[in-house]
Order: sequence, then C-alpha cells, then structure tokens
Amino acid sequence: MEIVTIEGKDCGEVFIYALSTCIWCKKTKNLLHELGVKYSYVDVDLVEGDEQDKVYDDMKKFSPDFSFPTVVIDKSKCIIGYKENDIKSILETK
Repeated sequence: MEIVTIEGKDCGEVFIYALSTCIWCKKTKNLLHELGVKYSYVDVDLVEGDEQDKVYDDMKKFSPDFSFPTVVIDKSKCIIGYKENDIKSILETK
C-alpha cells in the first residue's frame, strides 16, 4: 500500500482516505497543502488485493459508509467529505 506523506507544520496525525479521481479529495489535499499542514494519504482506489481489504477495514472504523474523503485527525476526530471550515477549525486549535 502506498501511503504518501506531505511535509509541513505538525498539527497532529492527519490522514486522508481518498480516491484518485475524486474532486473533493483533491480539494481537501489542496486545502491542507495551502494551510501548510503535514498529512498523509492513501488513494484507496489505487490499492489492490489484500491490501485494499486492509485499507477498507481500517477506514470502516471512521467511515462505515466508505465516504470520500475521510479525514482522520489523531485517530480520534473524523471529518467526512470536504468541509473546509471544520478542517480549519480543528487544525487551528493544534
């Protein structure tokens, strides 16, 4: 599984479950980049075989309906969908 990490300001562990073709996933990545935040992501649709099953099992803990993007912060806070104000609000308190 290819997890990509984008360097930036440490605002806790920020992880995105994304799809490579999803415009909202791209907007979320761009927002985090513009905010200068360090984050990691996996494009779930590009993962194959048993590894994709593992990614879906991990994702199901945060997004049982498998909605994209799913942004997980510090393995405890979850934002489903592109919600710019929610993302900014959580990260500004970091």
